[in-house]
Amino acid sequence: MRISASVLASVAAIALFSVGCAGPEAKLGRGVSNATEFLRLGEIQKSVEATSLFNNPEAGRTTGFIHGFNRSLARTAVGFYEILTFPFPGYDPIYKPVGPVYASSNKPGLPATPLFETDASLGFSGGDVAPLVPGSKFSIFSY
Repeated sequence: MRISASVLASVAAIALFSVGCAGPEAKLGRGVSNATEFLRLGEIQKSVEATSLFNNPEAGRTTGFIHGFNRSLARTAVGFYEILTFPFPGYDPIYKPVGPVYASSNKPGLPATPLFETDASLGFSGGDVAPLVPGSKFSIFSY
């Protein structure tokens, strides 16, 4: 009995994708994210902004764009490599950011909205008012 190549390929694909290991899934997800870098333009935006802030706006539009474009090419190539090699061991990221993604003085946190801020006018200085009610946590530094 002959088994066609398409049936073998589909069985191999099902076996490969049904494994459920965290390492290959993370590597494939990272690879798809990196391979679609030119759709989101993250490296270009980050490089233009950083060069504009640390040098001047004219350098950001020229040098920053070129630097970001080069980093986008590298990230896309690494993404395709990770997509092709995701079933094989070696699940650590290959392409890591050079420095911090954000400035050390501007670390991301909770948004400054009344939902997360303390309300001193009502007498609350932090803590849970009604822990089962969404949005009742008045402590913004609990994480």
